[in-house]
Amino acid sequence: MKTIKAAAVQLNSQPDVKISLQEVQSRVREAAENGAKLICLPENFAFLGDEREKLKQSAEISAEVEKKLPEWAKELNVTIIGGGYPAQAGNGKIYNRSIVVNTDGEVAATYDKIHLFDVEISEEETWRESDTVQEGKRDAVVYKSDNLPAIGLSICYDLRFPELYRKMAAQGAEIITVPSAFTRPTGEAHWMPLLQTRAIENSAFVIAPAQTGLHGEKRKTWGHSMIIDPWGTVLSEAGIEPGVIYAELDLEYLKEVRKKLPSLEHRVL
Repeated sequence: MKTIKAAAVQLNSQPDVKISLQEVQSRVREAAENGAKLICLPENFAFLGDEREKLKQSAEISAEVEKKLPEWAKELNVTIIGGGYPAQAGNGKIYNRSIVVNTDGEVAATYDKIHLFDVEISEEETWRESDTVQEGKRDAVVYKSDNLPAIGLSICYDLRFPELYRKMAAQGAEIITVPSAFTRPTGEAHWMPLLQTRAIENSAFVIAPAQTGLHGEKRKTWGHSMIIDPWGTVLSEAGIEPGVIYAELDLEYLKEVRKKLPSLEHRVL
């Protein structure tokens, strides 16, 4: 395996599970028909709206996700990374979970978001993810298989914590996934430089599928899904419209970058 075609799906998901998953299915099929073998979905791909309402509908959402994604992956012979949906935590809260579904339709890896988005961006925009979401196990998750490069899993706000990605690199990650629903103010200021930094400092490909536009009546996201190479070069970028972006991930190039600039080997801490 020298190259793999990857896709990042950009969505405008809504607070309606049926409509949102219909759009996901259409985009996954589109990506598969265009030759993608690794298809990455953004955070909140099945429902994006009021957080309390998401908690209320979480059992239905998780059941649909855990049924549909394996069906699509097996049918289309692709690996799907479902980058963030509400999984049951059993204590009145939910996990914000990313899953890897392999070509056999099996859930091969899971990661529950560990950095929860509790911030006050402005007087008008405040977020308290911890009110409804349970923090996951504090460890990096790297999925390894025979037919794909090693893939590190993260979700959105995790992007601001470099130590998580360094642990992924130490565990052999060659691709880092950052499915997100970045707010517009933070996305405009920090999205691209943070993604490029994670790619450069870990000599890894970064796949960052994102939400875009208005979700329900109030929530707005930045969009601009990206696929970035280990040198920090943006291979593909989505702008603000829903759609699918693609890139050929050249693993020989990754080896070349790590050989020419062996910063991972030079770590002393």
